[in-house]
Amino acid sequence: MSTAPSYRRPPGRRAVPLLALGALVASSLALAAPPAQAAETLLSQGKPATASSQEGDGYAPSAAVDGNLTGTRWASRWSDPQWIQVDLGQRSDLSRAVLTWEGAYGKGYQIQASDNGTDWRTLKTVTGGDGGTDEIAVSGSGRYVRMLGTERSGGYGYSLWEFQVYGTTDGTPPAAGAVKVTGSQGDWQLTVGGRPYTVKGLTWGPAIADAPKYMPDVKSMGVNTIRTWGTDGGTKPLLDSAAEHGIRVVNGFWLQPGGGPGSGGCVDYVTDTTYKNNMLTEFAKWVEAYKSHPATLMWNVGNESVLGLQNCYGGAELEAQRNAYTGFVNDVAKKIHSIDPDHPVTSTDAWTGAWPYYKRNAPDLDLYSMNSYGDICGVQEDWEEGGYTKPYIITEGGPAGEWEVPDDANGVPDEPTDVQKAAGYTKAWDCVTGHRGVALGATLFHYGVEHDFGGIWFNLVPDGLKRLSYYAVKKAYSGSTSGDNTPPVITDMAVTPAASAAAGEEFTVRADVRDPDGDPMSYKVFLSGNYASGDKRLVEAEWRATGNGTFAVKAPEKLGVWKVYIQAEDGRGNAGIETKSVKVVAPPVTGTNVALNKPTTASSFQPSYGDCPCEPAKATDGRADTRWASDWSDPQWIQVDLGAATAVRKLQLVWDPAYAKSYEVQVSDNGTTWRTVHTTTAGNGDIDTIDVAATARHVRLHLTARGTGWGYSLHEFGIYS
Repeated sequence: MSTAPSYRRPPGRRAVPLLALGALVASSLALAAPPAQAAETLLSQGKPATASSQEGDGYAPSAAVDGNLTGTRWASRWSDPQWIQVDLGQRSDLSRAVLTWEGAYGKGYQIQASDNGTDWRTLKTVTGGDGGTDEIAVSGSGRYVRMLGTERSGGYGYSLWEFQVYGTTDGTPPAAGAVKVTGSQGDWQLTVGGRPYTVKGLTWGPAIADAPKYMPDVKSMGVNTIRTWGTDGGTKPLLDSAAEHGIRVVNGFWLQPGGGPGSGGCVDYVTDTTYKNNMLTEFAKWVEAYKSHPATLMWNVGNESVLGLQNCYGGAELEAQRNAYTGFVNDVAKKIHSIDPDHPVTSTDAWTGAWPYYKRNAPDLDLYSMNSYGDICGVQEDWEEGGYTKPYIITEGGPAGEWEVPDDANGVPDEPTDVQKAAGYTKAWDCVTGHRGVALGATLFHYGVEHDFGGIWFNLVPDGLKRLSYYAVKKAYSGSTSGDNTPPVITDMAVTPAASAAAGEEFTVRADVRDPDGDPMSYKVFLSGNYASGDKRLVEAEWRATGNGTFAVKAPEKLGVWKVYIQAEDGRGNAGIETKSVKVVAPPVTGTNVALNKPTTASSFQPSYGDCPCEPAKATDGRADTRWASDWSDPQWIQVDLGAATAVRKLQLVWDPAYAKSYEVQVSDNGTTWRTVHTTTAGNGDIDTIDVAATARHVRLHLTARGTGWGYSLHEFGIYS
């Protein structure tokens, strides 16, 4: 299986791309009468029960699940905490727990569920219990259910006449039978084995090897479907894990060029029959391999390629390529149908302008698919205006993407807050379910664990931490988050000074951080250089708390616009994460820059490479967006003629990434005879501020060892008197 490509900003109306990596469906309630719900049953009676302790031989944990409400009971030792748990035998959807207490009752306790008997999630927390019979509604699933007693009502232990758990059985493979798109124009539905099926999905991010670790959590959110971008010989363990948890899979097939960076080359779909035949053979092999797998829901051919072809072609040729591409998608659909008539075939794009091509050239698709984020409700409008005759699913959706939001004061996309992102998922699902009989569901973006620039923007569980967005999706799919412990909420984040933080010096970050459950919080502060250097990693900053929700953060040495992140964790597996931009500038130097616009020469310069020509004078023009760049060899030099003997007390060198590891600062009275006033062999780039005590007309950098494979490059060569 392929992973998601990098997040990107696509052009064009209704462009609704991915994310590194970057989903919707109409409720089956909108399509037909829903199937009858399985009746709630008593799941715990007679099942194996264990406990942290028992008061004596006559008070075994099995006595609390034997159905005898007045004659037998479990009783614990007289201490806190204590627990009793029951193994239901298989994973089940849970609806309520009924605790019939003896006189020694729990004043404070939690009802928890687990898939393995080791890792527990809290479904409900009770405080101020008063004994008698507690009937507790819960929402969640698990094979194991326990009562964790945290506060006894008196000096005795905990004692239950009966611990009853109700719900419906789960843990079986998806319903058997063919998957079909049924119904008629504007009144379609997806069915599995003849029963209505609404896609309540997420795109899948973790490694396949980690599927057993994360799939129970995905299931607990009410998810019934996951989507992949690639299908191959490594896909089977993911399908197996999905089937084990009753989850189906939209099996993706990747085609070039895809929709963004890293997606591959520019195929000529008009003439390249070798590529098309190879892909057809490859896809057919994996359809044959997985067509009978119980997790397979449908096949998805390509991702955003109609949009992405604009990165390869233009004009009439682009039009020809788009027609050829969608015609090839139709060939793939026909081939898949010949091998597997029991699962639908779709194709994803990120632009509703792709649909006319599918309508014209791909009649064998069973349904369309669309990646859509901030403009998701516009998909319905475009479908209605386009006169289309096939339903669709949203294969990516959620909060507004980087390409959809306005720029902030520092000129970079203004990332939505946690609260706004959560609302984005709610809106997305409302838009899907609002297009009754046409939108058949969604795989919202993204169940990913990456803790980087894109991961913070889109992932529900970066680094395994649950966001407000996680709970928004869970509520949309399961109908409730009652009893869940939810993340800290961060509001009113601000950075000072946001537009002029001096490199290497502290700036201030403040925010209002509150935890809805009153949990104690811990903090982390991260920096991302995505906009400054292209590095999408999050690196923990040097910072200190200064009280009242404020933090002093050390700015990086590299100039440019950075993102600073506050991460508040509640110790319960949740995190609130908020981010703002900060522009890092060169530290101010008092005095006059006597090199400004003075004659500047160098041993060499790059006449044409990237943003060049990069003449020597660009290092003394006072602009941070221009630079001098040398040839890619050692040694090199750059020098400034100050026009007259001048007292020099400080230099400030603002390096491009092509920096000097070793260099000398030299001065001269005549431009011929030089004396060295500073030497370093430990240069690390970014900004060097150097104290000098000299009087001279000429100042030179003699550069002897490069820090990279490139040459030497300076944005500014400042000389201060």
